[in-house]
Amino acid sequence: MSEEAWPAPAKLNLFLHVTGRRPDGYHELETLFQLIDLSDSLRIRPRADGVIARRGGPPGVAPDDDLAVRAARRLRALAGNERLGADLELTKRIPVGGGLGGGSSDAATVLVALNALWGLGLAPERLAEAGVALGADVPVFVRGETAVGRGVGERLEPVTVPSRWYAIVFPGVSVSTAEAFQAPELTRNSKAITIPGSPLPAGDGVQLPGRNDLEPVVAARHPEVRAALSWLGARAPARLTGSGASVFAAFGDRRAASAALAGLPAGWTGFVARGLDRSPLVARLAAERGARALPEGR
Repeated sequence: MSEEAWPAPAKLNLFLHVTGRRPDGYHELETLFQLIDLSDSLRIRPRADGVIARRGGPPGVAPDDDLAVRAARRLRALAGNERLGADLELTKRIPVGGGLGGGSSDAATVLVALNALWGLGLAPERLAEAGVALGADVPVFVRGETAVGRGVGERLEPVTVPSRWYAIVFPGVSVSTAEAFQAPELTRNSKAITIPGSPLPAGDGVQLPGRNDLEPVVAARHPEVRAALSWLGARAPARLTGSGASVFAAFGDRRAASAALAGLPAGWTGFVARGLDRSPLVARLAAERGARALPEGR
């Protein structure tokens, strides 16, 4: 087994349309997931005593509430073998509550890694299906491709977008996704759109397609998010990702994205991240499979 860490990349929602509400209370969505190179990492060591133990992890999140731990337990239940265990050492870089999918990505990485390390051989489709119960964003991280998501986000259609760099601002507040979706003023009847072959036009500070239907709701209820949208929006077209609290703008190169973050207000965190066509988790899984295929002693 390779001791190399397993990556758990963040995502942006380049647009997010709420197209309906289901009888079970969940919302129908249409969103464009863009994977980025801001990433958590996990060191994962299998055990044979049934113990799933976490070291590190997000501050203030108990192990039983940690999506990485819950993912390991869910996969073990799916395998039907209570002796399967693992040590999970999580290093967080993606801000908690930032709308960047950090918890869901951690869960997806655990599902993919332990599927290999435990030798279960489950197909990605099965892992994605198991992950939906942990979070609607988990399937896109399991599949590891930039994609349009529909349904609750689990029905994925891979797409290719031009190479872009993103300036991302996290204003240091956490937004409740549940509260944002339950807001009575939320628009829930957006029309589905035809996804163009190239959803992002050329140039710096590009105008993104569509909109984020959660943005006016979250901005009205969280002054810090409203301020971040205004501050970054003075430099380029800015948008909320997910339910926030992070906001972002797209650029053609790293230098332009970095320049947009100059003079970042105190108390805020800024990131420059590159958009990815494929998740680094895909390459890490291939490396693990290659290491396991080597003859003994190599």
